[in-house]
Amino acid sequence: MKRKSLWLMSCAVTAAAALLSGCDGSGEKASPGGAPDTAPSAKASGGRSVGAMSDKVAIAEQVKDAVETRLSPHEDHFGSGGKSPCSTASAKMFTRQCEAAAEATNEDAAFALAQAGSHAGFASLRSVAQKIQKSRATYLQLGCATNPAEAATRHACLEPAAVLAQGFPDLRDGVNLGLAGK
Repeated sequence: MKRKSLWLMSCAVTAAAALLSGCDGSGEKASPGGAPDTAPSAKASGGRSVGAMSDKVAIAEQVKDAVETRLSPHEDHFGSGGKSPCSTASAKMFTRQCEAAAEATNEDAAFALAQAGSHAGFASLRSVAQKIQKSRATYLQLGCATNPAEAATRHACLEPAAVLAQGFPDLRDGVNLGLAGK
């Protein structure tokens, strides 16, 4: 249900971007009267050309589609949030099951970073992906998947595990924010 809501939100953002870019649905810019605008010097708000804005929207859509395609199977397999084996409330947090989920989440984070590349407007996605990668490294470094006996180590495992448990939805949110240029 949440994924459907996020999809609807991304569709709304895409539609808003198309309206802001002056697209009339035919691929041509529309003038205020509704007729195609063929003036080569037409500018969108902020002095950016409509073509440049359309390119940014297209890139954002491509990144969104690629990352979503990658996220969904892993999220379906491992779960997320409270249903993740890395959830701090899960008995599986200190097991290889969480480690496997951490690896999948890390792979998706690396993939998201590669898709965002040097494109502008993906600051939130980059931040989330880097945080996931750091959390996975910390989780492995602490040996969290081996059910550590030391209370201090177990306590230190909580934060990276929580980030990993929320990794798939956070990446999805980062992609959706990328559609809005954030």
